[in-house]
Amino acid sequence: MAHPGLRTVVVTGGNRGIGLEICRQLAGHGLRVALTARREAEGAAAARRLQGEGLEVSYFPLDVGDGESIARFARHAREAWGRVHALVNNAAVALDGFNAGVARNTLAVNFFGAMHLTDALRPLMDGPARIVMVSSGQGALSCLSRERQRLLMDPSLERGGLIALMNQFVQDVEDGSYRRQGWPGSAYSVSKVGLNALTRILARELDGTGIRVNAVCPGWVRTGMGGRAAPNSPAEGADTPVWAALLPDDGPSGGFFRNRREIAW
Repeated sequence: MAHPGLRTVVVTGGNRGIGLEICRQLAGHGLRVALTARREAEGAAAARRLQGEGLEVSYFPLDVGDGESIARFARHAREAWGRVHALVNNAAVALDGFNAGVARNTLAVNFFGAMHLTDALRPLMDGPARIVMVSSGQGALSCLSRERQRLLMDPSLERGGLIALMNQFVQDVEDGSYRRQGWPGSAYSVSKVGLNALTRILARELDGTGIRVNAVCPGWVRTGMGGRAAPNSPAEGADTPVWAALLPDDGPSGGFFRNRREIAW
């Protein structure tokens, strides 16, 4: 049964690092936070930690790289809340090595996972809602050849074309032609390039619906992924994603932001 009293926000990869801090800050704004993570023990422990701080946070299992897991979570969201007011696509992987398997598995989470979860929750986001894509400066278009940049920034690029480009990257890595085809030797970078392009496409698809969708760069943050040498704390890294999840109805859509300021793709 849906409980309409609280505004609900879903955060993926919320068990640690930036994701955990995003959950903490959003709950601090009085929102009901669904902290999702692939590893149940870590996710449940993270939720209990925030509950101990008096925050409205609950853990739900979700593997964004698994279509069945996404479908189960979407069914739960519909039955439990009826409405999702914000979605923060924070879950990501940075895998060791570089080959076709790494490229495929990285895109499965960082690009396709965010896209499929957004699509699954879209029916629950009628009216004013926010979608936040947690991206990275490593997804800057400068990592691509000029021709690849042109293709990805083409204002007529639609979802099917973007999916084809992401799949082409995996194929080009598999046959060894990725450098000649204008791709970098980093699956993580390409996944974030794709996520940024998806943000622009979604903003067009959702224009006029009241849903604002933006990509954000949290900066270099001291997390398990960012390392101890990073200059920013998780709280600082979470600030812009939280800001984007709480945008007013006249806020921007289709942009890329760091430190709450728009930056170049």
